[in-house]
Amino acid sequence: MKAEELSQSAATDAAPPEGISIAAKALWQARAGNWDASHDLCQDVPGAAGSWIHAWLHRQEGDLGNAGYWYSRAGREMPGKGVSLDEEWMAIARELVD
Repeated sequence: MKAEELSQSAATDAAPPEGISIAAKALWQARAGNWDASHDLCQDVPGAAGSWIHAWLHRQEGDLGNAGYWYSRAGREMPGKGVSLDEEWMAIARELVD
């Protein structure tokens, strides 16, 4: 599944597609507006991938201090103001799902 397909599924489907990775499920839930479900799932995604999703979620909620911590754990810098949440979600999905 490609990032664009995952995004479309989150906009139209009632549940994540069968057989996708836990990272993809966390991203699907985030895109579908299910912050808590995504947050729960991303904690089960190992390593930097889970930390990056976790960071994005806290950036989305506006908790930039917590987001910064998770970006650090992911080995990444927090995006500047010129990078929208949608753009970063797609970058994460392209790297972790495509």
